[in-house]
Amino acid sequence: MSNKEIIISKDMFAPAHVDPSKSEKISKPSLSFWQDAWMRVRKNRGAVISLVVLVILILMAFIGPLITPYAYDTQTTKHNNLPPRIQGLENVHWLPFDGTLTRRDGTEYNAYEVRKVDAYYWFGTDNLGRDLFARVWKGTQVSLFIAFMAALIDMLIGVTYGAVSGYLGGKVDGFMQRIIEVIVGIPNLIVVVLMILVLKPGIIPIIIALTITGWTSMARVVRAQVLKFKGQEFVLAAKTLGASDSSIIFKHMIPNMFGVIIINTMFSIPNAIFFEAFLSFIGLGLQEPNASLGTLVNEGYKAMIAFPYQMIIPSLMIALIMVCFNLVADGLRDALDPKMRD
Repeated sequence: MSNKEIIISKDMFAPAHVDPSKSEKISKPSLSFWQDAWMRVRKNRGAVISLVVLVILILMAFIGPLITPYAYDTQTTKHNNLPPRIQGLENVHWLPFDGTLTRRDGTEYNAYEVRKVDAYYWFGTDNLGRDLFARVWKGTQVSLFIAFMAALIDMLIGVTYGAVSGYLGGKVDGFMQRIIEVIVGIPNLIVVVLMILVLKPGIIPIIIALTITGWTSMARVVRAQVLKFKGQEFVLAAKTLGASDSSIIFKHMIPNMFGVIIINTMFSIPNAIFFEAFLSFIGLGLQEPNASLGTLVNEGYKAMIAFPYQMIIPSLMIALIMVCFNLVADGLRDALDPKMRD
């Protein structure tokens, strides 16, 4: 240690120079809740890839039937049960798009050459000679429409019912919850089958049947959120300022539940697609000549051994849609949950 004397001057205690123009400067741009959620979603590769695939499938559901020269309901019996054949890929024998079929004895033959058909069916044809490419995309369009409409109606009914039940509370809440318990206690399949039998199979009866019992889970989730928000400061402040009950529910509470509502809606869409496919598979879905993915799987199942492509293609489409919706919903759940942290 040196014995040098340390000189302390007044200049050492002078305050640091601060630029007033930079004292309130924010180093990073401020983000809204939805911008922050989108940044979280982009970090989830599975959700992003699934979202891109879903957008492509939805676009193809409307564009697909237009880019093929064949209508989905046009029958050409001379071209029935033809395998997939695509221009440019027909000479690549390791791909299943060269128009070959396998006989029972194991030998392969080109169905187009044997039957002298000078045409290309990208997904093949069914037993009535209808183009499966057009029918698969038309069926995807119908299945998505039914699923989105059922999910939208479930959301509207479930959110309104659950919010009113949770906000009013007391005997009203008890009575409304007993109604939900009665509906949930009845097997869903029985209710749906009875409704379709009464109204006859079709798009509208299927949507109504799916919404009869589908809204109960959304109502319970929203009710739980309302019960949590009822005692919080922003609700008490709205009551003090004289806001009406409907204003408190729909302008203050429900906007704070958008994350939960969107997530539950996203999970209900693949469930509706699968249920519609199941109804069509057991013969309670759409009737000819209309098509959905379920009806296509049902028709392909009957010829599965001889012509497996007729069932494999629509089955893969159902599986792809359901996996993508579930991955997107899972990504949204992680992004919209404020408790999740990187």
